[in-house]
Amino acid sequence: MHISEVLLRPTITEKSTLLQEEGQYTFEIAPKANKTLVKQAVEQNFNVTVVSVNITRNHGKRKRYGPRFKKQPDTKKAVVTLQVGDRIDLIEGL
Repeated sequence: MHISEVLLRPTITEKSTLLQEEGQYTFEIAPKANKTLVKQAVEQNFNVTVVSVNITRNHGKRKRYGPRFKKQPDTKKAVVTLQVGDRIDLIEGL
């Protein structure tokens, strides 16, 4: 897996914006990515130093469409903790 394919998108939620004040950033990542790939991708793309990476797998919900059920895709999320003083500007204009 190439480094550019690891990070899919940053997750912008109320909880993730509160974590940014503590130097933690959340990203949706590729399903086959691991902690070392996520660390390398963040350090290379944003020129910061990563202290730790935590990964969670979120199972997709089942949705009902009439008599049929359909399962949404599973996702994988990474919470990246940066070195004190480092920062990533995810939202421009704030």
